Amino acid sequence: MKYEEEKGSDFVSGFAKGLSVIEAFGDDARRMSITDVAQKTGLDRASARRLLLTLVTLGYATHDGKFFALTHRILRLGQSYLSATTLTTVLQPYLDELSETSGQSCSASVLDETEIVYIARASQRRVMSINLNPGSRLPAYCSSMGRVLLAALPDEQVRQLLGNVPLEPHTELTITDMDELIEELGRIRAQGYALVDQELEMGLCSIAVPLLNKRGQTVAAINIGAPAASVPASQLVEQILPMLKRVADRARLDLV
Repeated sequence: MKYEEEKGSDFVSGFAKGLSVIEAFGDDARRMSITDVAQKTGLDRASARRLLLTLVTLGYATHDGKFFALTHRILRLGQSYLSATTLTTVLQPYLDELSETSGQSCSASVLDETEIVYIARASQRRVMSINLNPGSRLPAYCSSMGRVLLAALPDEQVRQLLGNVPLEPHTELTITDMDELIEELGRIRAQGYALVDQELEMGLCSIAVPLLNKRGQTVAAINIGAPAASVPASQLVEQILPMLKRVADRARLDLV
């Protein structure tokens, strides 16, 4: 990772490098050596070592002599966002009500580059093989909320955003062709919702709508996911979509 001097005198490169080290950890890299971190961040080994040991000193990471791992203290950083953001505060009661009414799990998320980040969730039962909570991430291109959020962007911006990301087939039904995905996003814009039928995970159907603020801007998305065996995709459109739209309309009055 390179830090340009043109960013100006107010840019603190050391702080940026520290954040890049934190972001290097993930589901596929829960424990890493100094070399691993240096390779993932583009930092030299000496810089990576100093930053990792700083995290250890502050309690944000542990070190067993070879490998580093983040500690639960790192959750404080995300919790600060979840506690402060108006979106989470506003949406959680709506999701709780929607989950109770529909009998299904529902979530809200925002777009973070090529992924969606869950900011609120109300769960009736576990519908995916992974456990989803606020802070969880999923690829935007094959998730219902991700497609709603991508559909709010111009096609050219979507192509640039996803241009360096392999559209991997999570199932045999996943759309992996960029032109086909752009076409699907066009349909989503026209109809006002995204329906994903077992593209992210076999056995899971999901439907999502955009959340607009008072200025008509898409600021988040909400969805309901259900087992395909008990709630087929067509049923989501007929029974669940009206509920989602009502919640989105009501929540809009509270979103600036």
